[in-house]
Amino acid sequence: MTDILDALLVGVVVLDETDRPVLANAAAREMGLIRQRQGAGPTPTEEAHTIVRTLASQVRRNGVTRVVELDLPRLTHGEPLGVNVRAVALEGGRVAIEATDVTEAHRVARVRRDFVANVSHELKTPVGALQLLAEALLDATDKDPAAAIRFAERIKHESARLGRLVSELLELSRLQGAEPLPEPEPVDVDKIMAEVLDRTKTPSAAKSIEVQFAGARGLTVYGNENQLVTAVVNLVENAIAYSPETTEVTVTTTEDGPYAEIAVADQGIGIEPRDIDRIFERFYRADRARSRATGGTGLGLAIVKHIATNHGGRVTVTSAVGVGSTFTLRLPSRPSEAALALPPSVEIGGTP
Repeated sequence: MTDILDALLVGVVVLDETDRPVLANAAAREMGLIRQRQGAGPTPTEEAHTIVRTLASQVRRNGVTRVVELDLPRLTHGEPLGVNVRAVALEGGRVAIEATDVTEAHRVARVRRDFVANVSHELKTPVGALQLLAEALLDATDKDPAAAIRFAERIKHESARLGRLVSELLELSRLQGAEPLPEPEPVDVDKIMAEVLDRTKTPSAAKSIEVQFAGARGLTVYGNENQLVTAVVNLVENAIAYSPETTEVTVTTTEDGPYAEIAVADQGIGIEPRDIDRIFERFYRADRARSRATGGTGLGLAIVKHIATNHGGRVTVTSAVGVGSTFTLRLPSRPSEAALALPPSVEIGGTP
């Protein structure tokens, strides 16, 4: 019987009329429902968690089965353990406790709440700006034509920013499993580079930044061409946005065994060490004021990360403040399990 209970993933505990554990399986101990207590004797005894004892007392009093969700502190450091607990009254004052680990479900729900809150905040800014600018434009149409033109230009800018945000939210939703991922196909890296250079021509010319292509030619990666172009374009546009005028952005391609690497290096402001681990999070900005000035949505690097993951690759970054940053996209250069069995993301809003 004990072996059968220990094989279960759910925690099972039976308490007697004095709240002493008379039965507990391995999962219950791992969850911390049962803990060791050093008594007067030489050997420690087991006791139920305080919350479990309280729940058992309530069930004994009224005989009604209780089902609750709790966050229990872990025995070691880390986020609380989320458990769904069901307590049932038995004969002789005993109570049976069944507990299921729902920590991951709690994490996903929390990520979803944060994601919705972030989206609401990000949409509120351009929508509010558009409303104010439209009111100012109406007031200035007859009285000050020059001001009306300025307001119209600002409306155009804010509406373009709003359009980018919506487009990137849709793209991120597709990457995270809202749509099935396309079958990986061989993609010419040179073709990706040509498309990237063409798409980034306007923003680079606006800041007199030269985008150079260097490294190995004739490389092939496996995946979806449109997504891979989007990933590299996002990296190059990010490098341009955070670089001073008249500097250079270099895109270098290399082959490393079964992988190809595309590295985007800039001579920009760099990234503080405290921000390195968070820059691939949705809506995370190391410098919010500068991000607003550059028109960034805070989703570009998150999109790059998901594209890399969905292709069985990864994206990394090295940076020095005041010197520049290098983002490296590592992708399979031949069919493999990682490239063929693309795992759907369960996140609405992960951490890296």
